[in-house]
Amino acid sequence: MQRGQFSSRLGFILAASGSAVGLGNIWGFPTNAAENGGAAFLLMYIILAFLLAYPALMAELIIGRHTRSNMVTALQSIASSSRAKTAGKLTGLGGILAATFILCFYSIIAGWMIAFMLEPVAHFFGMEALGNWLTEFSLARNLGFSALFLSLTVLVISAGVEQGIEKWSQRLMPSLFVLLAALIVYVLLQDGAMQGLKHYLVPDFSQMADPQLIVRALGQAFFSLSLGVGTMLIYGSYIRSDENLPVVGALVTLTDTGVAFLAGMLVLPAIFVAQELGVTIYGGDGSLIAGPDLIFQVLPALFDGMGTTGLAVGFAFFVLMTIAAVTSSISMLEVPVAYTVETAGTSRIKATWLIGLGVFVCSAVVSMNFDALFGLVVTLTTEWAQPLLGVMLCIFAGWIFNRNSILSELKQGDAGVEQGLFWKVWPIYVKFFCPLLILLTFAQGFF
Repeated sequence: MQRGQFSSRLGFILAASGSAVGLGNIWGFPTNAAENGGAAFLLMYIILAFLLAYPALMAELIIGRHTRSNMVTALQSIASSSRAKTAGKLTGLGGILAATFILCFYSIIAGWMIAFMLEPVAHFFGMEALGNWLTEFSLARNLGFSALFLSLTVLVISAGVEQGIEKWSQRLMPSLFVLLAALIVYVLLQDGAMQGLKHYLVPDFSQMADPQLIVRALGQAFFSLSLGVGTMLIYGSYIRSDENLPVVGALVTLTDTGVAFLAGMLVLPAIFVAQELGVTIYGGDGSLIAGPDLIFQVLPALFDGMGTTGLAVGFAFFVLMTIAAVTSSISMLEVPVAYTVETAGTSRIKATWLIGLGVFVCSAVVSMNFDALFGLVVTLTTEWAQPLLGVMLCIFAGWIFNRNSILSELKQGDAGVEQGLFWKVWPIYVKFFCPLLILLTFAQGFF
């Protein structure tokens, strides 16, 4: 069976950046920053993104391109002993399950984004009852828009790598950048924006020692870069052999952290602009409102306070959020789809629709038991599974994957890589420091 392949470096970077640049950046990062000290969280996130997330990203890309297969087959094929092969299979299946469960809660949030995107349109045409229904929490709304979002994701993935993932990433990512830049300029010109900018850019260094902040920054770095669950391994398997992997990996990391930074430049000032318009932005404990309340209460109240202009700004903001959600969800759905197509011999279209249906059923169960399951699924997948799976991938890259095979793979894109800084640092770093630092950071959350 012929596998798909990205046709250009730009196509891969936009697709991989799209995977990384999802709601984790444009919703998750600013809300985490608001909740965890603003600039202190930003600084810790950037440090961990390059100290831990980039080496783990490179482990996935190298394994993916070398094996040209799904996560389970890839990890088994680089293992020589039966124990390592078993560990590879379990890690691969764990990654597939984690990606699937992330998509279960992700599709609910993304559905909210579509509903809030349509709300200004409903109000513009005088359909007040519909507009209110779109923004009120209900099982019918959650299920309907989750199904709509998953259908969009399935349509992209079923078209394949070049005609689906790459083509739509090349359309959606530039649109995302243009919308993000325009909204930042608009918000920064409003009263109160500079106070938010100060909160975001001037760090209180004492907060950086907070273990909870460090753990959340690590989880944010892994979640926003789609690490641990095999998305980057799969995307790596579609990269052309002559691409310079350390360079494209660095470009993806830079793009991801850059968009997260820009998202903070939009959302944090917008919170304080909302305060100028009379919106309550502090909770009962004196901390900034974060989480779902920030995106679905504070910012809509800000848009309402802008009058007619607010309809256009609100629409543009939630279009931005929807684009970010789609570019990220297509990479997550590709993980179980690639495994099913390559191991069961099923056609891509059939596998995509069947798995999409399974994800919707899982999403529906979470929606129907929202208070009990939603937060639990988010925590288990993003704060537990992703970092721990990231450790396993580092172990495979550093201890199990033959070093000469790694070097040969890298030389295809850069004949002089052996003399460069990357090869002198990365093999040792990913073998010893990366797993240890991830585990230490992870363990801090318990003490």
